[in-house]
Amino acid sequence: MQITTLLENAQRHLGDAIVDHVIALNELTLEIQPEKLRETAYILRDEPELAFEQCVDVCGVDYLVYGASEWETFEATSTGFERGVERLNPSKTSTAWPKPRFAVVYHLLSLKYNWRLRLRVFPNQETLMLDSLISVWPSVNWFEREAFDMFGFLFKDHPDLRRIMTDYGFIGHPFRKDFPLSGNVEVRYDAASQRVIYEPVELPPRVLVPKVIRKK
Repeated sequence: MQITTLLENAQRHLGDAIVDHVIALNELTLEIQPEKLRETAYILRDEPELAFEQCVDVCGVDYLVYGASEWETFEATSTGFERGVERLNPSKTSTAWPKPRFAVVYHLLSLKYNWRLRLRVFPNQETLMLDSLISVWPSVNWFEREAFDMFGFLFKDHPDLRRIMTDYGFIGHPFRKDFPLSGNVEVRYDAASQRVIYEPVELPPRVLVPKVIRKK
């Protein structure tokens, strides 16, 4: 089986750099020691039995209140799901998240073997700093800037770590789950006054419930 071969190859070449692994829906995720991230990336790219030539995405994850009951979807109906639900008490959780709050996830692709791999790394939660992987996959340049902008991750040796999605002078990181939905200011062009104006942002505190993927 392809996924088993990938896992065996990764374990053989990465050794103790792998903290944990998860196989779900025929996809492999490896949790990697943060101090061995760049070394691991070079091995994944250059080792012929792995050959991950491309990094197709880098994203952040905030596990704050992960497992809260408002996100439970095992009891969802088979006919669909409600997109907006009432926010419940965040302290009412179905499972306690045992790992750190913030993680960075790298999505890799091997054209040679037509397989994919996710690397999940939990940086130091005080600094949120990891080595930049631009020297391994140049495509991560903008991905790392987006993760910096949206979550606040820092990437050591990145040549141009600036915000890429938000406005100049923006304060905070919008993809963090504790980012306030109101009280901030947005910028837009007002055609009537023919100038750029600043006005308060008002976003309703809705929760989008993910669709359940059921195995047949």
